[in-house]
Amino acid sequence: MAAINVGREQVTRDPDRCDIPYYVAEFVEREVGTDLSCLRKLGKLIEELSENKKQLEEQVLTVSSEVPKRIQNALKNAEDSKKSLSQLLGEETVLFDSINSHLLTAQPWMEDLGVLISQIEEVERHLAYLKWISQIEELSDNIQQYLMTNNVPEAATALASMAELDIKLQESSCSHLLMFVRSTVKFWHKILKDKLSSDFEEILTHLHWPFVGPPQSQVFGLAAPANVPEIYNNLERLFSQLLKLQTSDELLTKPKQLPEKYSLPPSPPIILPMQIMLNPLQKRFKYHFTGNRQTNVLSKPEWYLTQVLMWIGNHAKFLDDKIQPILDKAGSSVNARLEFSRALVMLILEKLAADIPCLLYDDNLFCHLMDEVLLFERELYATHGYLSSFPSCMHILSEETCFQRWLTVERKFALQKMDSILSSEAAWVSQYKDITDVDEMKVPDCAETFTTLLQVITDRYKNLPTASRKLQFLELQKDLVDDFRIRLTQVMKEETRASLAFRYCAILNAVNYIATVLADWADNVFFLELQQAALEVCADSNALSKLQLGQLACMESSVFDDMINLLERLKHDMLTRQVDHVFREVKDAAKLYKKERWLSLPSHAEQAVMSLSSTACPLLLTLRDRLLQLEQQLCYSLFKIFWQMLAEKVDMFIYQEVILANHFNEGGAAQLQFDMTRNLFPLFSHYCKRPENYFKHIKEACIILNLNVGSALLLKDALHSASENGTILDPNQPSATAVLNELGVYKLAQQDVEILLNLRTNWPNIGK
Repeated sequence: MAAINVGREQVTRDPDRCDIPYYVAEFVEREVGTDLSCLRKLGKLIEELSENKKQLEEQVLTVSSEVPKRIQNALKNAEDSKKSLSQLLGEETVLFDSINSHLLTAQPWMEDLGVLISQIEEVERHLAYLKWISQIEELSDNIQQYLMTNNVPEAATALASMAELDIKLQESSCSHLLMFVRSTVKFWHKILKDKLSSDFEEILTHLHWPFVGPPQSQVFGLAAPANVPEIYNNLERLFSQLLKLQTSDELLTKPKQLPEKYSLPPSPPIILPMQIMLNPLQKRFKYHFTGNRQTNVLSKPEWYLTQVLMWIGNHAKFLDDKIQPILDKAGSSVNARLEFSRALVMLILEKLAADIPCLLYDDNLFCHLMDEVLLFERELYATHGYLSSFPSCMHILSEETCFQRWLTVERKFALQKMDSILSSEAAWVSQYKDITDVDEMKVPDCAETFTTLLQVITDRYKNLPTASRKLQFLELQKDLVDDFRIRLTQVMKEETRASLAFRYCAILNAVNYIATVLADWADNVFFLELQQAALEVCADSNALSKLQLGQLACMESSVFDDMINLLERLKHDMLTRQVDHVFREVKDAAKLYKKERWLSLPSHAEQAVMSLSSTACPLLLTLRDRLLQLEQQLCYSLFKIFWQMLAEKVDMFIYQEVILANHFNEGGAAQLQFDMTRNLFPLFSHYCKRPENYFKHIKEACIILNLNVGSALLLKDALHSASENGTILDPNQPSATAVLNELGVYKLAQQDVEILLNLRTNWPNIGK
């Protein structure tokens, strides 16, 4: 085997040829190896190899006999394919020559047929052209005949059909045909419109249209009650006929449009009969509110805004009761009252577009106009059901120059308002201080007025047509919140020396209230929609990180988060300052208590009745007075944070400065427990059910110090055993933690308990 190994080491594999020695060496190494006991397998291995060799030889013989037959068949198939290909090539040549000969023969025929086809197509076009003319002339003749027989409804129907033909021909390149149909439509439209308009206006006159008084005072001008049905029938007939002229009227009349800078939403033209009904009102509006009339005054926008609202209200009942059924019967989707309102609002928009440039830089006039327009919008939507998809005054106010001026003025007056509310004598007094149920938040007047100011700003801009404009106002609100926070901080710094005074507490209540209001607003649907809009803007501009975008998208953060965080930080700083102030007073009051002779106090058995340590009185009185004072001055949520922070500090102070700094005999430990459990803890029982849970260090230290001697010895031994055993786990020996938990000690560590045990002096004389 050693020889084989040596030989194998000398045999190297050549990857470019079939290296039999190498494979033999590999086979022997794999099957036999260096184990001499494996040589017994050689006989069986030789038999297997011989059998494999025999099978391979048989396979080679079989393949050797089959391959020549397959090759012979393949050659025969190739010969047959070659013959078939030669035959097909010959046929292809004959067919190609035949086709070329046929094409040469048919070429003159094709040229003659092409000329004939072109002539036929031209004749067909002429015929179609004549058919269109014929249709138009036929409709025109029909309209003429209908008018001669005074059949106006059929004439209007025919004109509507002609207008539809005009629409179908819009994409045609036959300019003369288009001019012919348009001029024909225009000719008959004018005749029919003039006739129907005249009759319709006469009916409206009988109805005393337009109405100048409220609905209850309207008498529709009927001399004889018997004529009422006839007049209303004529009203319906003429209105329906005018409605049929709507298509042709839209083709011929271009509605007046305001400049594109106002970005008005697309809206269909006012229906023709409604235009006629609105003519007298439009004339009155232009007469009174344009030119040099005394009623056209820049300082009195409420005059024309109120007038339009009165017109809408005065005509609402008539439009609903008389006009809407006509539209419904005609299958129109138009709402009569909204159509009437939309037309009158367009007058307002034109008036605003003309007036705003004249008063843009007069703050008083501009603010007055804004106030009146916003009141008008509110009533228009709330009372008259105007739709937000229609053009409105907000589109005019959203024009860039006007909008930027609006933002500037809004900011200016908001800052002035903030100055006035903070300088007011009642700025830090709650309006509801005498009403306990209402005054839970103890909100000073300045904070409530400021949040009202923010809410008013929201109400003013919430109906703006675009999210980008709303977001600009949102930024203004956030700037105002930050400015107000800075002002509160400045006032707070002036009051730092008196951090428990009424004014300091009022500032803290104000900060807390504003943060609470902003957190509530963050869940409002309006601000959630703005958050989504802000998310889209930030995603487009890459202004935020992916993490921030994700937080906005999954609503983990809100549009007010930055402001809320700053306010919360200010609130925490102010509370910390108050807690520190009270804690300093507590430490000063506890100086004598720290020096109490805990080592020599009489035991409980030696006293008839346990009483409070005299040195603890200043400490407890200070705590009681400050808790009562701040409970009166802070709102519930702030006071809860305050007393919990204070309790934590007092707990650590007494534990470290009183308990760990002294030694205790049995009487001292009992007195400490009495002072804490019967006097300190009850001070906080007004604010929670289990105040001892906020003084865990004191509570557990009292447990350890007041254990009877036997239990204390057992505990000391158990802790000592646990320390010696270290990491060795004895299932029969309870852990130190389990022993302490059984006594009610969860907060203190094992080392702390050992220190406390060493502070006890009442050990038996026979060792500790």
